[in-house]
Amino acid sequence: MKKQFLKTLLIGLSLTSFQLHAAPKPADYQVELPASQSGPSTFTPPSDEQLPKGPFGDMVRYGRDLFMNTDQLRGKYTNNGMRCVNCHLDQGRKPDSAPLWGAYTMYPAYRKKTDRVDTMEERIQGCFMFSMNGTPPPAGSKELTALLSYHYWLSTGAPVGVALPGRGYPSLAKPAAQPDAGRGRAVYEAQCAVCHGADGLGQQGANGQYVFPPLWGKDSYNWGAGMHRINTAAGFIKANMPLGKPNSLSDQDAWDVARYINSQERPADPRALKTVAETDKVYHDENCTYGDHVHGHGHTLGKGTGK
Repeated sequence: MKKQFLKTLLIGLSLTSFQLHAAPKPADYQVELPASQSGPSTFTPPSDEQLPKGPFGDMVRYGRDLFMNTDQLRGKYTNNGMRCVNCHLDQGRKPDSAPLWGAYTMYPAYRKKTDRVDTMEERIQGCFMFSMNGTPPPAGSKELTALLSYHYWLSTGAPVGVALPGRGYPSLAKPAAQPDAGRGRAVYEAQCAVCHGADGLGQQGANGQYVFPPLWGKDSYNWGAGMHRINTAAGFIKANMPLGKPNSLSDQDAWDVARYINSQERPADPRALKTVAETDKVYHDENCTYGDHVHGHGHTLGKGTGK
């Protein structure tokens, strides 16, 4: 078993090297602007070589560092093994991976999740509460200002209020067959386990930091994160996974493996009410397994794993 773990870890480390050294250059992410736009016809996020100097540049660099290594805030604002870059690939630049340049210029905006108009600051704070299973950095804090500055800088030249192509995750059409966790498990074992572990708990390096993030369990995103919704996870998986092989899975496989991943227990929803059933009715009425009794778990999903 030890040999198999070491083999899996080495494969995982080689894939990390691929991500770091063979990722497309920022110039490859050229986005066609809608024909109705005047001026330039395309948008390209700025490259690292264009990082500004001075105090503003220092803040942008700090924001980029937090974005790439969010786990440095563990115990302060985060309580799991996730990093911003796990869901927003290539430093938040990659289209169809919720790139920062596709989000910043669309806020403030009404969100069904909060049933109000949220600012970009509040949107980032929500990621800390749900995806990081932590505590939102307060408005005006150095950490939140840095992340906001990085969002702003990556959006340099992007039109305000225009929904750019690739801004979120793709919306997949409903599959021919209902998403099935059993089929999804087979996809997971064949395509995902080499990086995220057979148990879904991720893989850690010698320093204890996650080389690949956990997809369920106490160190993963909680039941309030957007990624717990099967449709959201399916869109992300289809466009971005397995790492280095985007769009290689069929739509059905993406739906199935999303169902399997999100049929596993994870930290509780911080908005939880008195019972799982009550929380399910208020916050989890569609596209998720929250509140389901899944065979093999022996309990209703949503009680959480704790922090």
